[in-house]
Amino acid sequence: MLVLASASPRRQELLRNAGIQFTVQSAEIDETPLAGESPRDCAERLAREKAHAVFQNQPQNYVLGADTIVVIDEVILGKPSDATDAARMLRLLSGRTHAVITGVCLVGPNADTRELRTENGELRTGFERTASETTYVTMSKISDDEIRDYIATGEPMDKAGAYAIQGLASRWIPRIEGDYSNVVGLPVSLVYKILREQGAM
Repeated sequence: MLVLASASPRRQELLRNAGIQFTVQSAEIDETPLAGESPRDCAERLAREKAHAVFQNQPQNYVLGADTIVVIDEVILGKPSDATDAARMLRLLSGRTHAVITGVCLVGPNADTRELRTENGELRTGFERTASETTYVTMSKISDDEIRDYIATGEPMDKAGAYAIQGLASRWIPRIEGDYSNVVGLPVSLVYKILREQGAM
């Protein structure tokens, strides 16, 4: 059985639309980037920590962790802490191209016999496969009034970079380069490839 270590409704919808069966157990971890950590390393580490946090309680299952970050000028934009933070992020992105990186990690019980150490220090045999996808997103210029009205809808508040490409923010995104589903929150093609390679489906 595949367990998605995320409560994100966007990730769940993407998996369902791709015909991938799964259950959900969310993972609560500290998502603060480490000092000197590259954006890609950060996304992959957080995906790995989410997967292991759930796997230690469900070692008989395959567990998929994922983490999406927005990057501009090498600055990582996670989910906004409040409306002021959301406005700051949207002003940074306005009229520019940025990167969206999603790290994914699949852990499971039965591919090779490499030892995996869980957060509580317990050793289990199994496998870990970590990867990431990057998509480049161009955003049109957004006025301060548009930013204020957009934040008032509530849509930006639980999204990396304070916008949802599949929602109202689509009006400001004329071009992307790469995987669209990655920007929504999960690179479905990459995930499917990993699941097939590891015998998880």
